[in-house]
Amino acid sequence: MDAKRIIKKIAVLGSGVMGSRIACHFANIGLQVLLLDIVPEGVLEGDQKARNKIVNDALDFALKSNPSPIYLKAFAKRITTGNFEDDMPKIAECDWVIEVVVERLDIKQKVFENVEKYRKPGTLITSNTSGIPIHLMTEGRSEDFKQHFCGTHFFNPPRYLKLLEIIPTKDTLPGVVNFLMEYGEKYVGKTTVLAKDTPAFIGNRIGVFSIMSVLHYVDKTGMTVEEIDKLTGPVIGHPKSATFRTSDVVGLDTMVHVANGLSKNVPDDEAKELFQIPDFVNGMVKNNWLGSKTNQGFYKKEKVNGVNQFYALDLKTLEYKSSQKVKFASLETTKAVDNLRDRLKILFAAKDKAGEFYRATFYQLFAYSSNRIPEISDEFYKIDAAMNAGFGWEMGPFEKWDALGVENTLKEMEAAGNKPAQWVYDMLSSGAKSFYRTENGARLYYDIPTKSYKVIPGTEDFILLDNIREANTIWKNSGATITDIGDGILNLEFHTKMNTIGSEVIEGINKAITLAETSYKGLVISNEGANFSAGANVGLIFMMAVEQEFDELSMVVKTFQNTMMRIRYSSIPVVVAPHQMALGGGCEMCLHADKVVAHAELYMGLVEFGVGLIPGGGGTKEFALRLSDELQDGDIELNNFRKRFLTIGQAKVSTSAYEAVEFGYLKKGRDVVVVSQNRLLAEAKQHCLMMAEEGYVQPIPRTDIRVLGKQALGLGYVGANTMYSGNYISEHDVKISQKLAYILSGGDLSQPSLVSEDYLLSLEREAFVSLCAERKTLERIQSILTGGKVLRN
Repeated sequence: MDAKRIIKKIAVLGSGVMGSRIACHFANIGLQVLLLDIVPEGVLEGDQKARNKIVNDALDFALKSNPSPIYLKAFAKRITTGNFEDDMPKIAECDWVIEVVVERLDIKQKVFENVEKYRKPGTLITSNTSGIPIHLMTEGRSEDFKQHFCGTHFFNPPRYLKLLEIIPTKDTLPGVVNFLMEYGEKYVGKTTVLAKDTPAFIGNRIGVFSIMSVLHYVDKTGMTVEEIDKLTGPVIGHPKSATFRTSDVVGLDTMVHVANGLSKNVPDDEAKELFQIPDFVNGMVKNNWLGSKTNQGFYKKEKVNGVNQFYALDLKTLEYKSSQKVKFASLETTKAVDNLRDRLKILFAAKDKAGEFYRATFYQLFAYSSNRIPEISDEFYKIDAAMNAGFGWEMGPFEKWDALGVENTLKEMEAAGNKPAQWVYDMLSSGAKSFYRTENGARLYYDIPTKSYKVIPGTEDFILLDNIREANTIWKNSGATITDIGDGILNLEFHTKMNTIGSEVIEGINKAITLAETSYKGLVISNEGANFSAGANVGLIFMMAVEQEFDELSMVVKTFQNTMMRIRYSSIPVVVAPHQMALGGGCEMCLHADKVVAHAELYMGLVEFGVGLIPGGGGTKEFALRLSDELQDGDIELNNFRKRFLTIGQAKVSTSAYEAVEFGYLKKGRDVVVVSQNRLLAEAKQHCLMMAEEGYVQPIPRTDIRVLGKQALGLGYVGANTMYSGNYISEHDVKISQKLAYILSGGDLSQPSLVSEDYLLSLEREAFVSLCAERKTLERIQSILTGGKVLRN
């Protein structure tokens, strides 16, 4: 990356759905943002509020939307708004200008003409278009403008979808392209994919083809909306929204617009007939059934007698019917198969309707993707990267093809009329049998021109467990794996369902600490699952409670607490690197680490209250300890007590790592937030190694925790009773709240006192086990286990 180019301030031109949210995401990563839009018609000069109404309304709407485009509401202060007529000169202060106006070439060119009047030479200038050819936009612009111009296509919503396509023109300087590729990945947190200036670029070209091929398959076979969504969701590593729910969210009009654009602009595409819109889709568009934006599309939700009823569209009659649950025999056989590669082999070999669907649509996708090389990209790995990051696929087309065996599928593909590109045959003839391979901890791809394997560019700084696990595992059991990640640092990962913490994970933590204390410098706890951890195994807790095995349950809780304390008081540094969900016990693990290196997208919380419990793995104790550290000598700060009490009592879950700091789960100044998930483990390892090499000293267990006793206990009791009187909480919630207050205040002490961690842990354990004996707690746990719903009884 060009060391001279530093981005401090960015201008976003256009505040629509994409522009306002792109502005928010750049504010997320710490930049000053200038967000501009047009002046409403008929507004006079000098009335600044009225002149900025469009941009201010758009930003306000974005900030109130759910899911939020901003990590923390306070970050919105980094955004300054204005309009094109009064504030365009301010772009002279910006290091990067992004145009996000309406998708019309004439309007974009007019905006760029205005930009050139004020833009500093050398400033980056990019367009967030999804369909207009990039090279047409710079007609009439100066050489400096053309050299620093590029397409930067974010996917919606920009905070959450990881794909950022970089589309240069023939005039774009190589240094500009390299800068955007690295900056987008490292600082914006995106998977940056270099795309060619072809219709729909990479992600939408392949993604829309995939959706359209499914629509035509449905049109031909009569399969239902529910059947297709069952087959194209998590079972094949795709998002829960699958095909038709995704179409509803994106908007049928948007999908039709892109498909029509492709049908018109790719006349030589061998599969162009698949971009023709099926009749049932045209019928839906005619009826204005566009999905979520019109409250009905492939699905519809209505309230009947106060209860939500869900309907799915019958694609033959275009009438809605009650949504049905569907089953396929082949899918039932894969329920216990966690590994996606193994699951795909079973599904593609199935003889039922599901197997026929997979073979027909995916063989078509494999052939089509291979034929897009070198049209849309010179390297096939970019197609996989675009589909993973832009559409949420766990495996892209070539990764799926690898899983099934490239050679094994060829005859079936040919027989079905889906012959792949010649380079695939040449690859197999050269002796290479797969698109990817792993060597020395690096993922390699087959390079078509040289017929050899090369490291995927830009991944050299990543440590990815999938690449190193096989060669570097030093211990494992059924739920955890310990891997040597180099330089004297171990990594512990868990791979249970939802990465819940049971006996096998507890064994893994203790084994990892023992190994690290004996022969290594430090330990990182991280994994590459969909979520870091959904918490303790409540199924085990429920079973023991139902059997009234309370002594055994107390021992299980004590073992969990002891393991968390071992994380805190080991002789080596322990760094925890969470991402996505870190709930309950997963959160408690972070609370006890020497340092947390968190991914920015972190949904962290002590959520035990929702199942009728209090945090029992040291979480309540830790909040009492942190409350003590917040108090000044002689200070009795009941507001801080109330804040900590409500965080647990309301089971607050952060919507970002920054909000986790606000809630007190992460420590400001100690813990670190990383925007790029690919860099999470490498960053965690670096911090762990740094602590070890600076001379890590084993901490001493705390005996100086100041608790407030009766004063705080009374506040907790009064607060719970007030909430109950106002019908905000149930009688059982009052009981849980009282137990929580008892621990946080250190018990029924007559005055503020100093206590030890062991003292608080014993109070915590006693409260946890006693609540497990409550019928209403068991009902709450059962509700979570059977239906995933929080019960307020």
